[in-house]
Formats: sequence, structure tokens, C-alpha cells
Amino acid sequence: MQSYGVAHVWAQGDFVTRAIAIALLAMSLMSWSVIIAKGWSALRLRRLTKHAERDFWHSGDFTSGIEKLGASARAAHDNPFLALALSGQEAADHHKRTQPHLHDQLDVSEWISRCLKDTMDNRVGHLQSGLGVLASIGSTAPFVGLFGTVWGIHRALISLGASGAASIDQIAGPIGEALVMTAFGLIVAIPAVLGYNALTRSNKAIVGGLRRFAHGLHAYFVTGTRLSSTGTGSLRLATRAN
Repeated sequence: MQSYGVAHVWAQGDFVTRAIAIALLAMSLMSWSVIIAKGWSALRLRRLTKHAERDFWHSGDFTSGIEKLGASARAAHDNPFLALALSGQEAADHHKRTQPHLHDQLDVSEWISRCLKDTMDNRVGHLQSGLGVLASIGSTAPFVGLFGTVWGIHRALISLGASGAASIDQIAGPIGEALVMTAFGLIVAIPAVLGYNALTRSNKAIVGGLRRFAHGLHAYFVTGTRLSSTGTGSLRLATRAN
């Protein structure tokens, strides 16, 4: 039994066995890289969602609200709330300044809504980037491992048939080694599936906060007021601060 194990599988495996092992290792590294990177980003955005909207709407005017969100290009790239606010401001200013193109003839409400939606779509796409990798790994890794097991059993049976030996130790050892590939496939797939589900739930909460903020910005730029919730849960118009 001491001659069997993971090292023995690698040493005695052929090109297909080693290629499958390398593929599973690469898939595992990819999934963990996505989980760590996107998980850290999701935690940062969840903390930002809790404070950014409140801080912005409690500002004295729009300029001070922008300053609280951060006014640099780097901040706009990292902060979706700032990106939405700047997009709405740019859309409103553009509609007031120019009238030479067909898209400038759109109603101001429709134009601002369209610009905010474009920014939202870009941010949602950024949030969801990488999730396809986790979904693909989670769904295919078990089958890759299973293929490795089938291939290992196939080679073991051919080897036993050629040697003419059929003792239990000569059968159980190679087949047990082949089953390890299925375990490796599950080890790769389970974190990918759990990470995908966790990131999806987190993204839904973040997108919900962004949509509320975008609706408030739309009302602010179109009417000069925004919808805010009262203590009873109803909605009222909050006057634009100058």
C-alpha cells in the first residue's frame, strides 16, 4: 500500500492523466483567484453601500455630496455611486447646453434615465465579471475529474489483463488511485459553486442600493427634488438643497 498515493498516480500516469491533473489544478487556482478578488471587492462595495447614499443625500449641495463620494477619476472608477452621480450631472448639463443632435431632442427625463441606465449596466457588468468563470468551473470540474477516473480505471484494467494477475491488492490499488481524480474534481467544484452563490447574493444587494440611488438622482436632476422615505415607510419629496 505504501507504493500507492497521489505521487504514485503522477509518477505512473500517462499524458492524459497528467493533463487532467494540471487542468484541475489550473481550474482551482482560477476559481480561488476570482473568489478572493471579487469577494474583497464585494465587501468593500457593501460597506460603501451602507454609507455612500446617506452621506451624499445629507450634503448641503450637490458639489459637497460629490466631494464626500470622492472627486478623482480613480474614485469614479472604484465608486459606482460617484460614477452614477457624475453621469447624471453630465447628462443634465449636456441636455441644457446643446440641441443640435437627434438624441438631444429627447425629453430630459428620458435622456437622464437613459444615461443613468447605461452607467448602471456598465457597473452591473463589472460586478458580474468573473462569475461566469466560477459557474463554468463549478459545472465542469466534476466531469473532468470523472473522466480522469474512467481513464485511470481503463488503464488499470488493461494493465491487469496484460499481466494476467487478478489478486485483490493488484485490483484495488490502481482503481483506488483512479477514484482520487473524482475527489479532486469535487474539491475544485465545491468552492467554485459556493463562491458563485455567495457573490451573486452580495451583488444583488449592491445592485439594489445602486438602483435606489439612481432613482433618487433621476428625480433630483429632473424635478430638483428627490424621493426619500419617511419614518412610516412612505415616500415624500425632499427639496433640492442649493
